[in-house]
Parts: sequence; structure tokens; C-alpha cells
Amino acid sequence: MGARKRISAEQRKEANKAQYFANLRNVPTSPRKMRLVADMVRGMEVFRALGVLKFSNKEASARVGKLLRSAIANWEEKNERKAENGELYITSISVDSAGMLKRMRPAPQGRGYRVRKRSNHVTLFVDTKTEKQN
Repeated sequence: MGARKRISAEQRKEANKAQYFANLRNVPTSPRKMRLVADMVRGMEVFRALGVLKFSNKEASARVGKLLRSAIANWEEKNERKAENGELYITSISVDSAGMLKRMRPAPQGRGYRVRKRSNHVTLFVDTKTEKQN
């Protein structure tokens, strides 16, 4: 690794130490369906968002709920204290498309239809309201 790459990688790592986030990689759900769930909880207080996700009947909401619990645990680990009710908020949540599995489905008259099984990556950031305002 070159010197410039190493320096920029170290700067990126230092910047990530001040942020509290969790990643979910290669989820076998289409990004469009996952974005519906992400839009439900964007900007909410974390414990309220967990309640919304618990009672949502979308399949992706269970995965986002687990990711949110992981982000809360990461915040608690870095701050060395428990999160209190009304303190933590979801500052940003993004859903990006991941790799696609491409399959063929038999079709009439010897043809084949293409089936694209999509997957996605989810990144969720949490932070306190007071730090977000400053």
C-alpha cells in the first residue's frame, strides 16, 4: 500500500471512531423493499423505531431491527454507558444495491427469461440529539 493510500485510510478510520454505526451486507432482499422499511424509521428515536419495526409486517423490518440493536450496542460500547430512552436518534440510514444473482427461467418456445435476484447493503448511523445539533 502506498503512503497516500495508507494516510487517507488512517484518516478515514479516525473519522469513523467518532461515529456510531452498523452495517448489514448482502441482504437477499431487493433494495426497493428495504428502502420502504428504512424510510419508516429515518430520523426517529431508536427505542420508538424498534417498536415500529417490531410491529411492522414487512420481512425486511426484522433485519433492520437487528441492525438497529447492533448500532445501539456499538454506541454503548464506545461511550461506556447504557443508552437512555429519548437520547439516541437514527441520524441516517442508507440502502445501497449489492451484487445480483442472475438466473434463467424456462420460457415458451425454447426461450429463457432472465431472473435477477437482487440484494442490498444497509448502513445505519445513530447519535445523540445534542451532538447532532452542535
